[in-house]
Amino acid sequence: MIGDRLDPTCRALQQFLQRNQVSFEVKAPDDFEKQSSESGERFQAADFPVLKLHDGAVLRRPSTRQLATALGLRTQPSLRDYDTVIIGGGPAGLAAAVYGASEGLRTLVLEREALGGQAGTSSRIENYLGFPNGVSGEELASRALQQAKRLGAEIVVARSVRKVEIGAHCLHLDGDDIIQARTIILATGVSWRRLDIEGCDRFAGKGIHYGASRGDSSGTHGLDIFLIGGGNSAGQAALNFANHARHVTLVVRGDSLEKNMSRYLIEQIKAKSNVSVQLNSEVSAVRGESRLSEICLRDRSQGEVSWRACGGLFVFIGADAETGWLPMEIARDQRGFVLTGDDVVKAGHWSETRDPYLLETSIPGVFACGDVRLSPVKRVASAVGEGSMAIAFVHKYLESRRG
Repeated sequence: MIGDRLDPTCRALQQFLQRNQVSFEVKAPDDFEKQSSESGERFQAADFPVLKLHDGAVLRRPSTRQLATALGLRTQPSLRDYDTVIIGGGPAGLAAAVYGASEGLRTLVLEREALGGQAGTSSRIENYLGFPNGVSGEELASRALQQAKRLGAEIVVARSVRKVEIGAHCLHLDGDDIIQARTIILATGVSWRRLDIEGCDRFAGKGIHYGASRGDSSGTHGLDIFLIGGGNSAGQAALNFANHARHVTLVVRGDSLEKNMSRYLIEQIKAKSNVSVQLNSEVSAVRGESRLSEICLRDRSQGEVSWRACGGLFVFIGADAETGWLPMEIARDQRGFVLTGDDVVKAGHWSETRDPYLLETSIPGVFACGDVRLSPVKRVASAVGEGSMAIAFVHKYLESRRG
């Protein structure tokens, strides 16, 4: 990849490659021109980022879908109708794919970015059953993907669902493809909440990042970086960054880590000499020229402020469900989380004579699992469990329709 590392388009393509486990290297345009002066290769500024593939193909500022197609990743469904279509390729979606395919259902997974979801960016998950030494989100997603494919599930990436026709159970994809689905499983997860600080948008991808993948740590070597958040995701990232950055500071609004972080992470953070925790604090301002260079930390109890040099700011302040694209017939709460089971009945959105299944939405035959579903539990293990349970309810629904 030839491009400016600070270019948001370049960074987005890097993340896409990392999360789809494609090996690559990045060169700055100036460095590339020096090395290629003899070959006569020349590119215009508007071409960057430029990607040169192993087979000799050259892509100029491609979209993720164009890149996925060039890499041989599946971007087109092979059929027009499926027994179940799973929207989202995180832990819940992949679990549903494994169980759906293994039980003979024509199963399709649609993922707009990369498989693994938010969990796929986690540097290490240490409390997942069966992995006593922990497992990275990337590795867990890779194993699940291999398993789902081996069992016959079809996985399509870099595609989004634009519209869902409730009555016909039809899905309209970007690119004008239409798919018929006897059942639909919503496993779209959540998206990181954005910082509401003036100037933050200007530094997005240029020093301010939402979430973090394992590959992000290599770019922090020798830097002092800051992470905002006091949950498990922030704790896991802090431990990963500590192996590369000079110093890592966790900025936490609350007065304790114990409220939202698992004990094993807290103990490991205490044992790291280059990780510190700043409680009762928040980032109140940011500044820099072409990229972020300083942040202002405010003590919430004393009101004191101080400017600190910052080589990178990584944000883990919670997440929201992005479900505004769903039809209004699918009931959600005020924050966009999808109602299922008893919550649908309590909200007065169920009109069938039978009770809804535990993971069934207000529309019969449409199910929700994982973080997108309204539930107090947000864990990888629970998402995997719900994904497998969703297939059991799919079978019940299909049996009732046959009846």
